[in-house]
Amino acid sequence: MKNIYTSRNKIRRFKRDISTWSVWVLILVLLIGLPIYTIGIRLFDGPGEMWEHIVEHLLGLYLANSLSLILGCGLLTLIFGVFSAWFVSHYDFPGRRQLEWLLILPLAIPSYITAYAYHGLFEFSGSLPVLFRHAGIPFNGIDFMNLPGLILVLSISLYPYVYVSTRVAFLHQSNRLKEVSALMGTSLRQFFFRVALPLARPAIVGGLMLVMMEVLNDYGAAHYYGVNTFTTGIFRAWFSLQDPQTAIYLSALLVAIIFGLLFFESWQRRNKRYTLSAQFTIRNLRTPLKGKAGIIAMILTFIPFLLGFMLPLAQLIYWAILTWSKVVDTEFIQMLWNSFGIALSSAVITALAALLLIYMSDWNRLYGIRLFARSATLGYAIPGAIIAIGILIPTLAMDKFLIGFLQQYFNVTTGFIINGTIAAMVYAYLVRFLTVAYNPLEAASLKIGKHLSESSRLLGRNRLRTLLSIEMPLLKTGLFSAIVLVFVDVLKELPLTLILKPYHIQTLAVKAYEYASDEMVAEASMPSLCIIVTCAIIIRYLNKIISN
Repeated sequence: MKNIYTSRNKIRRFKRDISTWSVWVLILVLLIGLPIYTIGIRLFDGPGEMWEHIVEHLLGLYLANSLSLILGCGLLTLIFGVFSAWFVSHYDFPGRRQLEWLLILPLAIPSYITAYAYHGLFEFSGSLPVLFRHAGIPFNGIDFMNLPGLILVLSISLYPYVYVSTRVAFLHQSNRLKEVSALMGTSLRQFFFRVALPLARPAIVGGLMLVMMEVLNDYGAAHYYGVNTFTTGIFRAWFSLQDPQTAIYLSALLVAIIFGLLFFESWQRRNKRYTLSAQFTIRNLRTPLKGKAGIIAMILTFIPFLLGFMLPLAQLIYWAILTWSKVVDTEFIQMLWNSFGIALSSAVITALAALLLIYMSDWNRLYGIRLFARSATLGYAIPGAIIAIGILIPTLAMDKFLIGFLQQYFNVTTGFIINGTIAAMVYAYLVRFLTVAYNPLEAASLKIGKHLSESSRLLGRNRLRTLLSIEMPLLKTGLFSAIVLVFVDVLKELPLTLILKPYHIQTLAVKAYEYASDEMVAEASMPSLCIIVTCAIIIRYLNKIISN
């Protein structure tokens, strides 16, 4: 009897707590998760015809290369990101103020574009070897078209993820910690390894996980350098081997690796807490470095910026001077319009979806609905190629049904209605980058709190009117940040765009990739520079907002 009574109470509470907003959250989360559910369901269809061949000859290579990339890029991004963040946070030296934001700029250059530039810089007939030989210095170049070269290129492109999060962590560490350590006879170097570094661990690992996910998502640089990874294998299975099931099985393995990394990080952290008492919130004071020490600190901090931004940018500008007259035409202007239009519309839709998800989950009392809503943001952990495949399968099935239905009942012959459209692309970007918009909007909403909305409700306004008239104006900075962050990511995204873009639509990222694939790397400089300049301006502006 007691169990029956408890069950009835649970049903009554469920009926009491469920609302229209709960249903909308459920629909939105299921819609966003559809590509991942599709991959999972299709696993039950069994492996494809080429699966045994892949397992026997290529799977070990995919696994070895992908793990080597994760380990190599993880180590290098830690070195570049953590030490740069430490220098600009705890020391004052010539050029520090400029380097604080310049070190973020490598994020403006997509990794595949950096890969093209480095090959052009260092190959035997590249810019630097030719320059050195003209100066009488024997230099035959460096071969970057291999796994070590790919590790370096991805590391110098992605280290800002670690740098940004670690710099924020170091800046929030109180100067009193240094004073206490000094009283105990600890040097600044010992303080770094024993106190500052352990306290910054969550921020460092958070940035590192982003790097690892981006490494596993990379297709353009790995394909150009001829390194076989899971992502290149998925493309090969789907397009070259015409075997979708094998591509799905490879996608599932890659997803398992990614979630394995996330679980391992969570297990390592377990019940540890990294918080400081309110009394330790005194601002960090930098140690001045003058003379030789200041110059050495400036050079060491400048190296990541030089490698990750200045060298590839210089090569791209050189190529652009040589080829701009052949590349820039009316089609190029149309391509700019397409790229910016798709990126902006995707960013606005994604930000609005994140906003609705945050507030609709907050407008009901159903247990666990907020956690369920948060699960929609897992798309950022899934490589773009996998999301694209997860969207292609249901859209192709829906198109086949619609074509047959229209033919049978209305005698109307039509082509694809959903697949190969801009709408499918925008939906894919929503799934992939929802978490990019969700995080700044959630942070902004938490700062506002609930007292304003509760007061508005007491005065008779409904939830939607309260959001639009009171909370939206207060959320404008978070909303704008969310839109521009998604805009940058969409503008740079290659694997997802390459698979889903309509045939008649061209974007900057895909055009740069096509030029490089056709051995016209110099011509890829103009679309690449457009991406870089746009992203650099936005990153500079966002850094100013963060600093303020």
